[in-house]
Amino acid sequence: MTHPTPDSALAELQALADPVKAAEMAAYHKAPRSYLGIAVPAIEDRVADWRAALSVEDRTALAAALWETDIHEARIAAAKLLTQARLRPDGPAWDLICRWAEGFDGWALADHATIAGQKRLLADPARIEAVEAWTRHPNMWTRRAALVITLPYAKMNHPKPGDLAIRDRALSWVESYIPDRDWFIQKAIAWWLRDLSKHDAARSRAFLDGPGTALKSFARKEAARHLA
Repeated sequence: MTHPTPDSALAELQALADPVKAAEMAAYHKAPRSYLGIAVPAIEDRVADWRAALSVEDRTALAAALWETDIHEARIAAAKLLTQARLRPDGPAWDLICRWAEGFDGWALADHATIAGQKRLLADPARIEAVEAWTRHPNMWTRRAALVITLPYAKMNHPKPGDLAIRDRALSWVESYIPDRDWFIQKAIAWWLRDLSKHDAARSRAFLDGPGTALKSFARKEAARHLA
């Protein structure tokens, strides 16, 4: 299998470009960057081949280079390169995701990158200390990412004591975000509480009956969707 380089990987993506869909995506996402108009499954197919041909070190280097292009689909590919439960050593990948998080400027790329970050946080829960700093970041998308990256802790059916500690810590962040009336922050709060309600209904209900009463009405309704 050919060893992909940043140039060859980008060329593979550009070969799949669809100018009509690219224009539609640019209008939809609104972030000022280049778009190729490629569906995510097609990107994932290319990434699967690249992962198979690369060491973890080279995979991380390719992800860094693709993100730097500031092309939407290349950034998705960069995130997908690092979205694996088993990635050893994973320190450089985690550091890279943290750097990306400080520059998030929209939900789509932020969510792809943060899902990669979820795997790294689960691999080393001590990284929650770094995530804590995101909650105070001036960039709203970085603050939002602190909730997205901790979603696996809301979804656990049988959390261990350490998992419960992170769950409660994230809930404290949720509470601190409530005064922020930005739609995307309120939506992220609702997302977190809704997922929690499917695995820990009592905790979710208690939150909604307490500090959650101050949520925007749409967020409260969304958060309580699965609660009787």
